[in-house]
Amino acid sequence: MYKRLGSLVSYSYVHNSKLLTQKHFRFIHSEIEPTMSTTSGLVIPCKAAIAWEAGKPLVIEQVEVAPPQAMEVRIKIKYTSLCHTDLYFWEAKGQNPLFPRIFGHEAAGVVESVGEGVSDLQVGDHVLPVFTGECGDCRHCKSEESNMCDLLRINTDRGVMLNDGKSRFSISGTPINHFLGTSTFSEYTVIHSGCLAKISPLAPLDKVCILSCGISTGLGATLNVAKPKKGSTVAVFGLGAVGLAAAEGARIAGASRIIGIDLNPKRYEEAKKFGVTEFVNPKDHDRPVQEVIAEMTNGGVDRSIECTGNINAMISAFECVHDGWGVAVLVGVPNKDAVFMTKPIIVLNERTLKGTFFGNYKPRTDLPSVVDMYMNKTQIAA
Repeated sequence: MYKRLGSLVSYSYVHNSKLLTQKHFRFIHSEIEPTMSTTSGLVIPCKAAIAWEAGKPLVIEQVEVAPPQAMEVRIKIKYTSLCHTDLYFWEAKGQNPLFPRIFGHEAAGVVESVGEGVSDLQVGDHVLPVFTGECGDCRHCKSEESNMCDLLRINTDRGVMLNDGKSRFSISGTPINHFLGTSTFSEYTVIHSGCLAKISPLAPLDKVCILSCGISTGLGATLNVAKPKKGSTVAVFGLGAVGLAAAEGARIAGASRIIGIDLNPKRYEEAKKFGVTEFVNPKDHDRPVQEVIAEMTNGGVDRSIECTGNINAMISAFECVHDGWGVAVLVGVPNKDAVFMTKPIIVLNERTLKGTFFGNYKPRTDLPSVVDMYMNKTQIAA
């Protein structure tokens, strides 16, 4: 299955060089790693990429990373990716801009030390930090239908740790805000234990680091939420990294037709590697793209997955599914003021609209199995 994941890194993340260049990534993670057993309980000085102001280039500086407190873990970041969400909040398009800050949330690392009460992780464990968590005790965590943990769900406004309301990062005594509870643009970071997925030590960290956000989101949206049957037709709106992962999920499920919809025709060739069989560019048509897709598929697709966050694409994704059994899944995050509008009769004709968060994967419980899928080279459904 994930033999092709390596191409996703360069395809979707590293090219976003406005924020950090590839040179910066190498610089952050090229230092000699200290012996982990000698740093437990101590403040660790290391390099991090600091965002001092919105939209201004990040600055590589030395920060001090405090030891983990109760239910926290300090990890050595080995590899980190660049997600569009980092760009979005760096540009201050988020709800409440918060600076200075250390961005980054797609990464892989090794546990350096653990705080009081942490029993499921130990020094040397390989882990994936995740922007949302799994406390294991709340109603959401105990439900088989939800992964939206009451305690550790995503919070873009919080720049401190839950334990004491303080940051674990500082420069000359000045606190530096966390981001999404992960802050992986640093050689070391402190994360709540519920936001770390322990994975196989055999997994290549430079590959599986991208499973901690976008790829799992797209894959899970298809496999866990849309759940296409073998031989079904699937439409994927947006062929970035998340969309490619959604297409890969449809391929694994055994979809016979996977229609990619994107405004950039150059993305089709890459998308073919992930199972996309047909391509539609809305700009090539003088009518709504949902009508084009319905005509192509004799009434509509069985499943659609929307991965752009554009409100018009969301409406098209819903209206292009077949009546009677069609299911549309919304993955992309729209503008907070966007309004979804459709005719009630489209819903009444037995179409289903669903949303998903991180592909409905519970980070600690499910993410290790996604890594195992990559390691086992999972193939198409029989």
